[in-house]
Amino acid sequence: MSWTLDGPGGAAVMRAADAEAMSTGQVSAHLLLDSSATHEAVSVVRVTLAEGADGAVPHRHDKSSELFYVLSGSVQLLAGEEVLTAGEGDLAVVPPGLPHAFAAPSGSGGELLIIITPGVERFEYFRHLGRLVAGQATLESLLAVQERYDTYFLSSEAWQKTRSGPATG
Repeated sequence: MSWTLDGPGGAAVMRAADAEAMSTGQVSAHLLLDSSATHEAVSVVRVTLAEGADGAVPHRHDKSSELFYVLSGSVQLLAGEEVLTAGEGDLAVVPPGLPHAFAAPSGSGGELLIIITPGVERFEYFRHLGRLVAGQATLESLLAVQERYDTYFLSSEAWQKTRSGPATG
């Protein structure tokens, strides 16, 4: 459970041991701080991607910027129609409205810190994704709440080409 120092308006704190952990096999997340704990300033999640794992499909946020800080390994990032590979210590900030996605490249895993500002209540969104992966929710149910979570899914030819990779044989 997160808590604030010095009462309302104080610093938000989340102890690592208290963070809610989720896993869908190839992707795990630690839900650190949601916007309600930070007075809507930020939402913070730590994501670990197994080798070659897909993280988030192409989407955009209309009201928030999203910051990606690579803690370890490497991560492919879509920003607009550009796909880049970011390594440990690299930082990318995607402004509102810009299509983006993330995944681990083939042959590598990665861990990243994701910060959305201003914050949007996102923890229930991640729980919804978990239910979808577990077969307990439908894609339609996720599409129905895009506005609530300021997450609008879209397609990206550049991302599709990058993630499908070269043919092997």
